Parts: sequence; C-alpha cells; structure tokens
Amino acid sequence: MAWKLKKTVVLVGMMGAGKTAVGKALAAKLGVPFLDSDAEIVSAANMEIAEIFTRDGEAFFRQKETQVIERLLTAAPCVLSTGGGAFLAERNREMISEKGVAVCLKADLQLLWNRVKHKDTRPLLKTEDPFATLSEIYEKRAPIYAMADLKVPVEPSYSIEMTRDKVVEALVTRPDVLEMPK
Repeated sequence: MAWKLKKTVVLVGMMGAGKTAVGKALAAKLGVPFLDSDAEIVSAANMEIAEIFTRDGEAFFRQKETQVIERLLTAAPCVLSTGGGAFLAERNREMISEKGVAVCLKADLQLLWNRVKHKDTRPLLKTEDPFATLSEIYEKRAPIYAMADLKVPVEPSYSIEMTRDKVVEALVTRPDVLEMPK
C-alpha cells in the first residue's frame, strides 16, 4: 500500500528554510509531483522572478503568484513549495488552508543567513546590508508563518531526509491530508 495524499501540501517559510529541497524529498517519498510556485511563475512569464520584480513590480508579481497558487491547489494533490512572501497575503493563507494544508518550515535567523548569504538569486536581499534586511523580513514574517496549519522545526543538524520525515510526522496527525500505507 502506498501513501495517500488527499490535499496539496504547501510548504511555507522564509527563504533558505528548505522548502524546495525538503519539498522534492517529500514528494518523492509520497509518490506525488513536486511543484514550485516560483518556477511556475517563471515558466508562465518566460522571465526570472528578479526580472518580473524590476519590470512589473512586486504587486504585479504577488497577483500572478496568487493566480498560480490557486490553479495548483485545484489540480491533483501534490507537494507545492511557495516563495517566501506567498503566505503573507491573507487570501493565499485562506485558500491554502481551505484547499490544502500549510506546513511552515521554521528555521532560525542564523541558519537562514548561513544558507542564503552566498546566493545572488534573492531579489529582496540586494541591499547595502543583506543580513539586516533578512533580519527585518524575518521579524515581520515570523508571526504570519506561525499561522500555518502545521509547523516543523528545521535544525542545522538535520539532513533534508530528517526534515522531510519530520514533515511526514506532522502530516499524519491530519488524516484529512495524509493517509499512511496500511
């Protein structure tokens, strides 16, 4: 018997929390597709997120992000990784909890910084002081991420597989979302 995913699992949290890596591992374990809302937006717009931000602004990007998330939530259940800002919009939070389940990957600020400081693919961190910017974003977003249906801690000592297994442990507490193999 295989796992039975009844609703889409939407991974939310800060940039660098591991949504993509853990999401891919989770999807493989559950035997469902892995989708990334940012990748879907890039594909639909035929340009990178940073280009969309520059050309059309963040408000336009957020509107497209909501449309993509809505479309993906109405498709077959999957594991969906969202951009760090997606869960900030109340409409997205309501839609995710209604049609799927929001799982917040909770990592502390230092771990996030260690993971993102060498990457130049984070448009929000292209500032004079990227650590201060990340700290500000973290402080603003943490209370919103805390509204997720399930919260899973991410520790520096955890492998991707360990974090994935912690997510599975959280999901099996929700029989409306995930049924264990018999």
